[in-house]
Amino acid sequence: MPKINVYLPDDLADAVRESGIPVSAICQRALEQAVQRVAAIRDATAHDLDPAALAERLPSFTARLVTVLGLAAQRGEPVTSGALLHGILAEGDNLALQILTAMDIPPTTLTAPTTAEPTSDATGPRFSRSAAIALELAVGEAIGLGHNYVGCEHLLIALAAEPDGAAGETLRARGADARATRRAVSAALAGYAHLRANNARPSETLAAVLAPLIERIERLESRVG
Repeated sequence: MPKINVYLPDDLADAVRESGIPVSAICQRALEQAVQRVAAIRDATAHDLDPAALAERLPSFTARLVTVLGLAAQRGEPVTSGALLHGILAEGDNLALQILTAMDIPPTTLTAPTTAEPTSDATGPRFSRSAAIALELAVGEAIGLGHNYVGCEHLLIALAAEPDGAAGETLRARGADARATRRAVSAALAGYAHLRANNARPSETLAAVLAPLIERIERLESRVG
């Protein structure tokens, strides 16, 4: 059986050894799920981009993310990374927009680029290479955060991380690189958990919760640095 090395931080490696958990079986299962999700994306993007069809083919995608893909497709084909960013902005009520607001990037000040992007045989005619890579990166971000779904917030991180697309250039120019965006998403989800525990309304108080969380994370990172 082929062998794949998995690298872990020292503290996590120590914890894994002490726990005695079946590392190989867990890694195999996680990789199997990741491969299945990526394969589902590649299959879905090669077929009908109608929201109903996408929802059926991509069950791990949230309803809002499916809507975003539908809105992106309305811009024409191939769907570019700029069109994906347009979908996030046009949907109007997703967590990615609140993340941008918390990062001092009002969504109303963002203009999704219309720059053409090349396709490849791997992505097919419907998506540009950068857009296809961003969708696959979104799956990786969701898995990395321990989530069993893929949402607009994961796509936002992926667009910021994808190096060649016009959407990534636009986001990074405004200060939303992958690291900062990932950090803001983590803080936002922690804020949601806090709000639910206190029966508050997330849409009204998310920014207030995010600000001190992000500030605290920045202080901790500064100390580590």
